[in-house]
Amino acid sequence: MRATYMFGAGDVRVIDAPDPVIQHSTDAVVRVVRGCVCGSDLHPYHNMSATPQGSSMGHEFVGIVEDVGSDVRTVRKGDFVIAPFAWSDGTCDFCREGLQTSCRHGGFWNSGDVRGGQAEAVRVPLADGTLVAVPVEENSPLIPSLLTLSDVYGTGYHAAAKARVTTGTTVTVIGDGAVGLLAVLSAKQLGAQQVILMGRHKDRTDLGREFGATDVVSERGAEGVAAVRELTRGDGTHVVIEAVGHLPAYEQAIGVVRPGGTISRVGVPQYESAPVGFGSLFGPNITLTGGPAPVRAYIDILLPAVLAGSVEPGKVFDREIALAAVLDGYRAMDNREALKVLVRP
Repeated sequence: MRATYMFGAGDVRVIDAPDPVIQHSTDAVVRVVRGCVCGSDLHPYHNMSATPQGSSMGHEFVGIVEDVGSDVRTVRKGDFVIAPFAWSDGTCDFCREGLQTSCRHGGFWNSGDVRGGQAEAVRVPLADGTLVAVPVEENSPLIPSLLTLSDVYGTGYHAAAKARVTTGTTVTVIGDGAVGLLAVLSAKQLGAQQVILMGRHKDRTDLGREFGATDVVSERGAEGVAAVRELTRGDGTHVVIEAVGHLPAYEQAIGVVRPGGTISRVGVPQYESAPVGFGSLFGPNITLTGGPAPVRAYIDILLPAVLAGSVEPGKVFDREIALAAVLDGYRAMDNREALKVLVRP
């Protein structure tokens, strides 16, 4: 089969790779219908050290079950399925608590002998706990929105849910990427009164307004902090969702959070340390939360509205390419020419 591998910073190739096969009785093999490029894929695209064997890529995909192991019970050949970005057994204590990203027996795509979703097919470990069967055909117009449930929609929802957004909450979202925009949508769904989106790309912030942003702040740093403070009578917002992962965004979050508020981080941190002392978090009683989203826990919550068409999170996909052209997708996202790229095998 054909699959995407990264061999170093900027070195993305589509190569011939072994076809996935059932290795364990709890496995499934899924033919990928759609995958995509994630903003987090740009971190290794910028910084990965050269490696002769390369690393498989992609952690978001939907597809058709082609084969199952003898112990698989919840999906069968021919099912259309959503694959969360972490695989999990669904039965351990962490999974039962809704924290599948810490599953005692699970893991993440592109680790060990488990490959990624920017490919023609994937072996899925622990299929019963991981995959969610959905009653749609592989040509359904809902596929882009269903694909967001494998990561970015669930991640945006996680950010808002962990911060306990509810009716009357004021929220600032830092970052106008797919996760930030879907955090806007999620905060609005959970009842946020005011949602301030901090972003500089008009096509993206326009989509943010469509998803429920009440205000847009294009400034960064001290100017951005001042603008948010002006919109909130000097107080800042109850919740700040940091969807970027760089230290300046975290520092900006500290600047706009209201005393007693919550900073929820879902941008993959590209730094080792950050302010947490008296002047930043302790003194004003700020809560710090977030982390890798256990999106499997949120699919059952978010799926009905997607199937009903009452929400369209798939609008974050603004470009579709063939697998063979996946490098163009990385370049387009890196150059801010595309918000999120859909990959068609």
